[in-house]
Amino acid sequence: MKQKITLKKIAKEFGVSISTVSKALKDSPEISLEVKERIQAFAEYYHYKPNSLALNLRNQKTKTIGVIIPEIVHHFFTKVITGIEKLANDKGYNVMICVSNESYEKEVLNMEMLANGVVDGIIASVSKETEEKDDYRHFNELINNGIPLVMFDRVVDQINCNKVIADDKGGAFLAAEQLLKNGCSKIALITTPDYVTVGHERKEGYVKALTENNIEINNDLIIEVDDKLSIEEQVSSLFKGDFVPDGIFAVNEIYAATVMTVARSFGYHVPDDIEVIGFTDGVISEFTTPSLSTVAQHGRTMGQKALELLLDEIDSQDVQYQHKTHIIKTDLKIRNSTKKVQFHN
Repeated sequence: MKQKITLKKIAKEFGVSISTVSKALKDSPEISLEVKERIQAFAEYYHYKPNSLALNLRNQKTKTIGVIIPEIVHHFFTKVITGIEKLANDKGYNVMICVSNESYEKEVLNMEMLANGVVDGIIASVSKETEEKDDYRHFNELINNGIPLVMFDRVVDQINCNKVIADDKGGAFLAAEQLLKNGCSKIALITTPDYVTVGHERKEGYVKALTENNIEINNDLIIEVDDKLSIEEQVSSLFKGDFVPDGIFAVNEIYAATVMTVARSFGYHVPDDIEVIGFTDGVISEFTTPSLSTVAQHGRTMGQKALELLLDEIDSQDVQYQHKTHIIKTDLKIRNSTKKVQFHN
């Protein structure tokens, strides 16, 4: 059985650009007769059927970038979009934004629409349902058709593309370590299910900090939130037993704000009785009562870097293009949900 052939594989076979392959398959006079005949014969032997939409995308720049985000209400994603749009405007590109609403099906539909000759490349953060399904065929199909892709924040290791991520593990380590320095010894974690990559990385940072400080991991203090259920009810279990935490690290600011509300409903005061640190420095963190200490992941910078990598690949004619993973450094912003004001460089 012959292997499935793509524009990218043909280009690699002959050591030419994807654009050259597409022109040869269209019998363009710009390509020499010898090269055209060899490429066409190779394509025919492998029963290659050109994707006219993908070919159109590679040959005619639209000067438009597609962005797929999981949700629009999350402050972090609005910051990423701001970073993308600022640089895109400077470079003469427009930005088309799609929202998957954490749905696998919607993500696939968004990608199909954007790949329909509408954009020059796509920047995407994977939906939770896609991560849960562990089905990334739509991303591989996009890449196989020669359309540049950059993943950000929630990325998939097995997809061969440029990626931009925050130092989630390092940021979580800083947060848990800060609680330990402030004297907390019973530190709870409010996190996502493990299939969500960023939640998994932040859990790893939490575990690393406690382990390095010789504190045994207590699974009763780890709450994996199911977003289909009431977050309030799920985190309430922390305050109903005899082993109430004196510090809580939450992997996003919504979880952190929720846990402070629930703690107050049980008669606990933040930060006097329980200290809380969240992740993602958004509007919620700044305006909760008390204001929330948090890990800043610098969404604007992430957006700018994602677009830089995408434009670099769009402009590259090298079929051996080397993809990169860029890590954005995180840092702590200490506010009033923790007792001691200690700044980290």
